[in-house]
Amino acid sequence: MTKEQEELIIQDLKDWKKLIKPYASPETGLAWKQIFNTILPFIGVFLLAAILYDYSLIATLLVSIVGGLFLTRVFIIQHDCGHQAFFPDRKKNDRTGFITSFLTCIPYKYWARSHNHHHSHQGQLDTRTIGDVNLLTVREYEALSKFEKFKYRIYRSFPVMFIIGPAYYIFIHNRIPFITLKGWDKERKMLLLTNVFLVLFFAVLGILLSLPNFDLMYGFKKLAFIYIPILLTFVFTAIWFFYMQHQHNPNYKAWKKDWEYVLAAIKGSSYYKLPAILNYFTGNIGYHHLHHLAPKVPFYKLKRCSQENPVFQKHVSEITFFGSLKYAFYTLWDEENDCMVKFSQLKEIRVKS
Repeated sequence: MTKEQEELIIQDLKDWKKLIKPYASPETGLAWKQIFNTILPFIGVFLLAAILYDYSLIATLLVSIVGGLFLTRVFIIQHDCGHQAFFPDRKKNDRTGFITSFLTCIPYKYWARSHNHHHSHQGQLDTRTIGDVNLLTVREYEALSKFEKFKYRIYRSFPVMFIIGPAYYIFIHNRIPFITLKGWDKERKMLLLTNVFLVLFFAVLGILLSLPNFDLMYGFKKLAFIYIPILLTFVFTAIWFFYMQHQHNPNYKAWKKDWEYVLAAIKGSSYYKLPAILNYFTGNIGYHHLHHLAPKVPFYKLKRCSQENPVFQKHVSEITFFGSLKYAFYTLWDEENDCMVKFSQLKEIRVKS
């Protein structure tokens, strides 16, 4: 973007706080409605998968995949609780976020703080280590040794990002407190405590599924067959949508001294135009630019906020599912041209420079 384009966006959105204010207020009634139309169906799908297990493993697997989509929406509830944007009351947010973390296996407090750090620094090239996928600039990549370039290419490859990555994220990354910064003691302890509660929670589930014959091997095998596909479907879906909405072109990234919050939200995040059913399962996370502009707006008010304030759609990068597929292969930030690029474009960039 040129400076003139940046100034135009900032000028058009100079009153964004005033426009957002009517929507940045969680409502208890609407929050409970989301719990009933999300967690109850998730439990129902889980029970259906448990019933089908003795009749058809294929049907069980298909139902578990649907359960993973519902779990994605459960996670959006947890996510909003972490922003204190689901219920008006902090205690209700924290309790709900902690309880839903048993289902998602994502540690509530630890993840929420990491994610809030992402919100505060999204698009800042100075800070790319917490709550984000590692991204190098073209200049940084070119300065690496051959071996370091090889490692980065493997790390940013499609299989690692979207197949190995989701499994690693749910089973390892969120089980070990890798963030060792000062002041994170409470969050690290809560992560480890969450692991203990998860063991107890799934132990109880496994025992319940072993009834009436109390065959523990059968019960835990059944639980694994049902819940692992649920978790993998959820985490793949969540990572895909959160990842894609910062990978698009045109985009915005800047060093801290030049960084602008409004530009990082509106141009550094995108509007993922999705069918209504996907908006439901992903909790309107497609309105990612609005969410980054005002994370206190509950997900159940994002769509109305967008529809009633067209100015928020005026400058955002609108992407579709099929259009976004190419973004999975964007791997570097080209500072010279202010855009995301693929490894295959490096030769062309070198020639130009």
